[in-house]
Amino acid sequence: MKVTVVGTGYVGLVTGAALAEIGHTVTCLDIDKDKVELLRSGKSPIYEPGLEELLQTNLKRRRLYFTYNEKKAYKQATIIIIAVGTPSRENGSANLSYIKDVAKTIGTYAVDDSIIVTKSTVPVGTNDYIDSLIKRFNNHRTNIEVVSNPEFLREGSAVHDTFHGDRMVIGSRTKWAAQVIEDMYKPLNIPIFKTDVRSAEMIKYAANAFLATKISFINEIANLCSKLDANINDVSTGMGLDHRIGEKFLKAGIGYGGSCFPKDTKALSQIAANLEHDFELLRSVIKVNNMQQRLLVDIAKSIFPSLRGVKIAILGLAFKPNTDDMREAPSIPIVNELINEGACIQAYDPVAINNANSVLPTQVQYVYRLEDALQGTHCAMIVTDWDEFKTMDLDLFPDKMATPIVLDGRNCFSLEAIEGIDMDYHSIGRPSIIGRNQKRRETIKW
Repeated sequence: MKVTVVGTGYVGLVTGAALAEIGHTVTCLDIDKDKVELLRSGKSPIYEPGLEELLQTNLKRRRLYFTYNEKKAYKQATIIIIAVGTPSRENGSANLSYIKDVAKTIGTYAVDDSIIVTKSTVPVGTNDYIDSLIKRFNNHRTNIEVVSNPEFLREGSAVHDTFHGDRMVIGSRTKWAAQVIEDMYKPLNIPIFKTDVRSAEMIKYAANAFLATKISFINEIANLCSKLDANINDVSTGMGLDHRIGEKFLKAGIGYGGSCFPKDTKALSQIAANLEHDFELLRSVIKVNNMQQRLLVDIAKSIFPSLRGVKIAILGLAFKPNTDDMREAPSIPIVNELINEGACIQAYDPVAINNANSVLPTQVQYVYRLEDALQGTHCAMIVTDWDEFKTMDLDLFPDKMATPIVLDGRNCFSLEAIEGIDMDYHSIGRPSIIGRNQKRRETIKW
C-alpha cells in the first residue's frame, strides 16, 4: 500500500518506519524542512531505541521517504495517517489546531479516493469534524473515509510496542474501511479490535486515565506505608498477585509524566466538565500526581534546616528511561522548587541534557558523568530510573558525596543492597536506612 504519515514525532515516525519495515511504501510529511533533511540522512531527531536502525534500513530499501511538500505527499496515497500533536491548552482541553491544518491540506491536495486514519489522540467526535472539514475543502472531488486508530505506544519502547502490541483498535463507519486498515497492519500479527469511531476515540482516553489512576493509587498507598512502617514493594507485589489487579503500573515513585498521561487525563477531565459531569476520581488522580512529583523536595526539607546553599545531585531528567523527552517530566517541578529554595544543582541524564537545558532554570549545572554529578554534593535525588543508576556501584555515594544522603524517587535499589553502605537512604513507601554518616551530617553548618 502507498501510505502517507503526517507528522514525524514519536508516533508518526515510529509508525512510518514500522509500516515500511513490513513492506508498504511510506512517505512521511513534516513542515519542518531541517527536520526532513535530517531524516533523509538517516538520523532520528528523537532518542528512541531501535528507531534509527529502522529508518536507515528502509531508506536504503526505498520504502521510506520524507518530504515537506504537501502536494507531493498526498498524491496517489491510498491511506493518509494523521499523527500530529494535540497539546494541552491552559484549561486542559486538547489543542486541535494542528489537526485542523492537516485536514484542510488533505482536502485541498488529495486527488484520489483515500482512507484517513487518525492516530493523534483527539476528543470524542473529532473524527466527525475531520471528515466534514476534509470534504469541505475537497469539494467532494474524491471519496474519503475517516477511521480512528489510536496509538498505544510507550516512549522508550515504541518500536517494540509497534511490533508486539496487545491490540490494534480500529474505529470505522464502514466494514470496508476497517478491513483495509486491518490488512495494512496484518503482517504485524497483532490482535485487532473493531468498533465505531467514537468508541475508538474514547478507548484511548479511558485506557490512559485508568493507568494513571493505578499509578496515583499506588503512590498514595506508598505514602501511607511510609507512615506505618510498611514496605510498598511487598504491598504492591502482594496486590499484583491477584489477577484481577495485575502487577503492572503498581510501582511506587514520584508520579507520571511525559506526553500522554498528563495531557490525556487533563483532556478527559475537561471533556467531562464540558458535559457537566463531575469526574471527581480523575481530578483526584491529577491532584495526587502533582503532589507526588514534589515529594523528594518535601523529604529534603525535612532533613535539612534550610536548602539554601545545599548542593544537590539530580540523577535523571527525562520523564522516564530510554527517552530524551522532557514533557511534563517530574524533574521540572523538582528542580524549579529546589532553585527557588536556594539549592545548588548538579544534573546528569544519559541522553536528555540538551532538551533539559531548554526547559530548566539557567542556574542548573549539567555534567556528563554520574560520578561528576555526585562529586562534593550534600544530597542526591534519583528522579529517573535509568539502568545506569539501578546497576551503579553504591559505594560511589559515600566515596563522591560530601554527605551521602540519597533520596530515591524510583526505588531503584533493594533495602538489602543498601544495608552496610555508609549513607542515609530514603525511598518511596519504604523504611529509611540511616548510615554511619548521620553523626557527620549533624556537625555540618548549613
